[in-house]
Amino acid sequence: MLTYLWAEQLAERPLLGESMFRDRADQFKTRLKWTVDVDHRGCEKDEYDALNPLYVIWESPQGLHQGSLRLLPTTGRNMIEEHFSYLLDDQMIATPKRWECSRFCLARHAPRHVAANLMLAAGEAMVGFGVTECMAVFDQRMMRIYRLLGAQPRLIGSSGTGKDFVGVGIWKFTPQYRQTVCQKAGVSAKASAKWFDHAFGSAHRQAELG
Repeated sequence: MLTYLWAEQLAERPLLGESMFRDRADQFKTRLKWTVDVDHRGCEKDEYDALNPLYVIWESPQGLHQGSLRLLPTTGRNMIEEHFSYLLDDQMIATPKRWECSRFCLARHAPRHVAANLMLAAGEAMVGFGVTECMAVFDQRMMRIYRLLGAQPRLIGSSGTGKDFVGVGIWKFTPQYRQTVCQKAGVSAKASAKWFDHAFGSAHRQAELG
């Protein structure tokens, strides 16, 4: 099941929230060996989790995290501007129409469809909030995942090769993108749009794809 939650709402879903941060620690610290902070409960959080981001979460029938990503407007503090601006060559323009996506995480035993559903749901949030572009920093592993999902970004900056590769890319949630990722996720476009409407109400939707 797909859930959208602002960070301030995680207190209402403590099991889901804690399992998300534990899975983030498992993925980023244990498996990928990133230099991230893990607290005494085994949860990975950073300074951007304190900015009330929007989390896109796929949860199990038991209410546990199976996959997630984090969205923040570029008009406020964000990871790309503060840590990866050297990759951009002055292409980091802060605007309400551009959001940052970060902390794409999959639980160890997440079903295969979860990654595609997360990408699709992030696109629905873009449509719902009138966002035209989403940016993210990624490594070669994520580039392979994006390619498999039919959701490759437009690369606007990078450094290194192989395991040292770091890239920044931009996505636009076009009708073709939606169709391709819907097929990968096994979800109809109508059902996908309902995820956002269920969380925020159809009256909140600011835009729609042609």
